[in-house]
Amino acid sequence: MSVKRIASRYAKSIIDLATERGELETILSDMKVFNKIAENRDVKMLLKSPIVSVDKKKGVFNALFEERLSKTTQTFFDIVLRKGRESYLQAIADEFILQYKVLKGISDVKITTAAPLTEEVLSKIKQSLLSSEVTAQNVELETVVDPDIIGGFILEVEDKLYDDSVAHRLDQMKKNFSDNQFVSKI
Repeated sequence: MSVKRIASRYAKSIIDLATERGELETILSDMKVFNKIAENRDVKMLLKSPIVSVDKKKGVFNALFEERLSKTTQTFFDIVLRKGRESYLQAIADEFILQYKVLKGISDVKITTAAPLTEEVLSKIKQSLLSSEVTAQNVELETVVDPDIIGGFILEVEDKLYDDSVAHRLDQMKKNFSDNQFVSKI
């Protein structure tokens, strides 16, 4: 079974449980905390290690998360550890966040510009996205400044990319000129 499928099933089960218990926001916060801690190289190695016993992994998890995570999340992690699926925990947390956003109607949007945008411009962009059919009813906007695009913007909405940067236009023009069959190549 694929990692995506396993992660999706476990994430769905914890979302259903969290919704039933009214702890959806708490579990979301817990998954974000877990992802931040799981970025640590030692934690990643621990999760993937077949040599370290489940009991030792549980001990490390208790030491790391006992004060930071809710009881429901700790119990969920305990079940995943007992099932020997700890190497999928980061994928499960990512999938939980993804499913949460779908459930709450939140779209991730990333906009890259050559210079920082003002709050007024960001607000207008957000309103335009909300009025379009491209995003869900809520938008989480991430801004990135990249002077290499020269001007314009690059907009990433979930799996779609809209590149209206000056650098992209220049590349297109260069390609059009190099493909011109009417100009003799010397």
